[in-house]
Amino acid sequence: MNAKTMLGAIALATSTLMIGCNNQPQATTSPQASPNPTTPTTASNNDRVNQLLTTRQCSGCDLQGVNLERADLNGVDLSNANLVNADLDEANLTNANLSGANLNNTELEKANLTGANLSNATFLNADLDDAILTNANVTGTDFTGADLDRVTGLNQPR
Repeated sequence: MNAKTMLGAIALATSTLMIGCNNQPQATTSPQASPNPTTPTTASNNDRVNQLLTTRQCSGCDLQGVNLERADLNGVDLSNANLVNADLDEANLTNANLSGANLNNTELEKANLTGANLSNATFLNADLDDAILTNANVTGTDFTGADLDRVTGLNQPR
C-alpha cells in the first residue's frame, strides 16, 4: 500500500469516529473499558452515544466506559442505562432521567444534576466531588462508598 493510500485510509477511519463538529466536547469510549468479552465494541458504544446526543434518549443503553466529560446532556433520558466506569466529569445533566441507572465507579466531579431523576439509581464508589444535586430526586438511590465531598443540594433521607 502506498503512502497516499495509507493516509487516505487513516483520514477515513478518523473521520468516522468523530461525533458532531460544532466545537462541543466529543463523546468517546474509554480505552479502559472492561475486557469482559460481552462488553460492546467501541463502534457499538459510539453508535449509542450518537443516539443519545441526537435523540436525547438512550433508556436501557449500555454505555459502560464512555467519555461524556463536559457533555451537554440536559434533559436526556438515561433511565436504566449502564454507565459503569463512565466519565461524566463536568457534564450538564440538568433535568436528566437517570432513574434505575447503574453509575457505579462513574466520574461525576463537578457534574450538574440539578432537578435530575436519580430514583433507584446506584452510585457505588462513584466520584461526585463538587457535584450539584439541587432538587434532584434521590428516592431509593444508593450512594454507598461514593465520594460526596462538597456536593451541593443533596438532602439524603436519614
